[in-house]
Amino acid sequence: MSDNEENKKNGITPLSFIASLFAGAFGVQSEKNRTRDFEHGKFSHFIIGGIFFAIVFVLAVIGIVQLVLKTAS
Repeated sequence: MSDNEENKKNGITPLSFIASLFAGAFGVQSEKNRTRDFEHGKFSHFIIGGIFFAIVFVLAVIGIVQLVLKTAS
C-alpha cells in the first residue's frame, strides 16, 4: 500500500485539511467530509487551523479596505 493510500485510510491529507477549513468557514462542508474530519482529523489541528485562517482572513479584509481607501482619496 502506498503512502498516499495509507494517509487516506488512516487520516486526512494536508490538502483535504485545508479544503475542510475553507468549506467549514464558509458553511458549505458536505456531510461526507464532515464525517471524515470527525473520524480521522485531530481536534487541535482544526482549532489551530481555524484560528490561523480567521487571522489571515481579517488581515486580508483590512488590507483590501486600506487599499480601496487609499486609491479612493
